[in-house]
Amino acid sequence: MGILGAIAKHLDAIIGPGVMLLYPLYASIRAIESPSSLDDQQWLTYWVIYSLITLFELTFWKILVWIPLWGYIKLVACLWLVLPIFNGAAYIYENIVRQYVKIGRYVNPNYPENQKKVLQMMTLDSRKSVERYIDRYGPDAFERVVKAAEREARKH
Repeated sequence: MGILGAIAKHLDAIIGPGVMLLYPLYASIRAIESPSSLDDQQWLTYWVIYSLITLFELTFWKILVWIPLWGYIKLVACLWLVLPIFNGAAYIYENIVRQYVKIGRYVNPNYPENQKKVLQMMTLDSRKSVERYIDRYGPDAFERVVKAAEREARKH
C-alpha cells in the first residue's frame, strides 16, 4: 500500500486540525464581525461541544486508545458540527441545549416597564435592533412605534 496506505491510516490526523480548529477559528472570527447572532450561536456552541469532546478525550484516553476508529469517529462528528450544510452545533443548541437551559433575557433596566416586556418577548437579533433604535431616537419614539403597531393590529 505504501504512501496511500499511510495517508488512509492517518487521515484523521492530517485533516482533523483543519476541520476541528482552523476552519472553526476562521468562521468564528467572521461570526464576530457579522451583524447577525445566528452564526455566533453556531460557533459558540461548536467551541463548547469541542471543549467537551476534548475533556472527554483527556479523561478517558486510556480507554480510547483501544478503540481503533476513535479518530475517525471524532472527525466525522466534528465534520457534522462544522460544515455549513449541516450546522450540527446549531442543531444541538436548538434541539437539546435550549430545552434544558433557561437563560434570563437581559434588558436595559432604564427602559419603561411596558417596553421591557416587549423587548423580553423578542429574539436576540430583534431586541438588539430595537435597543439601537431606542438609543438613537429615544424611548418615546419606540413607544410611538408600539402604539402604531397596536392600532394597526386592531384594524385587522
